[in-house]
Amino acid sequence: MLRHIPRPHPEPDAKGWIEFLLGGRRPRPVPLVEYLVDTAVMKPILEELLGRTWIAGGPDRESQKACLDNVIAFWHRLGYDVIRFEEGLPFPKNQLLAFDPPPSSGRLRSWADEHQGSIRNWKDYDAYPWPVVGEFDFFPFEYLARNLPDGMGLVSSHAGGIFEQLSWIMSYEGLCFALKEDPSLVKAVLDRIGGLLTGFYGHLLELPNLIAVFPGDDMGFKTGPLISPADLKAFILPWHKKFARMAHDRGLPYFLHSCGNLESIMADLIADVGIDGKHSFEDEIMPVENFQANYGNRIAILGGMDVNILARGSETEVRRRTRQLIETCGPRGRFAIGSGNSIPSYVPTANYLAMLDEALD
Repeated sequence: MLRHIPRPHPEPDAKGWIEFLLGGRRPRPVPLVEYLVDTAVMKPILEELLGRTWIAGGPDRESQKACLDNVIAFWHRLGYDVIRFEEGLPFPKNQLLAFDPPPSSGRLRSWADEHQGSIRNWKDYDAYPWPVVGEFDFFPFEYLARNLPDGMGLVSSHAGGIFEQLSWIMSYEGLCFALKEDPSLVKAVLDRIGGLLTGFYGHLLELPNLIAVFPGDDMGFKTGPLISPADLKAFILPWHKKFARMAHDRGLPYFLHSCGNLESIMADLIADVGIDGKHSFEDEIMPVENFQANYGNRIAILGGMDVNILARGSETEVRRRTRQLIETCGPRGRFAIGSGNSIPSYVPTANYLAMLDEALD
């Protein structure tokens, strides 16, 4: 039984959201945060809970506006202070396709081909069709930024971080070989990607009502980083440092979503890169309470509800864990409640709503 959502008269406070995550006080419940919500979860909520007509968008501006109006209504009526939104440049890459797990989805899900990249050598590099920032349509970002309800803010980024784009374009296997056999090729690919992302962020940072930059760049797995800490520090972290500096120069925080065990580079992410918050937590790696105990006095801790609980637990178990996080992490400050990763299509809608409802109690 939902008690607090949908919000009949939302009172978002994006400024207070940021202030709390950066160390200030908040005389309201622990704030909400989410990285992504799959449309398979968003659609029934919009239709059944909010009474809106689902519109997937399209090539014309009017259908795009209608779709984005639904995005705004979703985040606003569910009690969020901010909308997180991302789209990315069309970097060509090899992908594998399979049907999405939920039978009701009816969609194909894509994965990066980890063995065969689009760039394997210098000949591939010369032939690669690099995207052009000037040809990218920023309309969705601009529409959201200019049509937010009073008090809301936009949190945004490029879809796909610099390490992700590198490992997708070269393939994970190809990247690992190239780091040993031809690191100059790795650097050349990175410089092209990084230059394009720099231009992309330069445009995003001009948006009104943008209150934080929050990219995702998965650099780890369960027991460690996907490449050596030394290579991450040499090749990848300098780019994140540049993007963080761009945000800081505009007075905006730089939050990072990155999956996996990053203990070997956390000190560098905080002290050198200058991240202001960390997102993506998995209980099997380190429960968010433990991570906050280690780093919560230096950066914001975003999310932490293990996706395994959201996907497989009961509503009662979801509410119990949500309450536990609020009561342990909330009083320490600099914490926002949400999933440990995202809300994928296989998370039951009822469980997602139970987390939000309990958080707003």
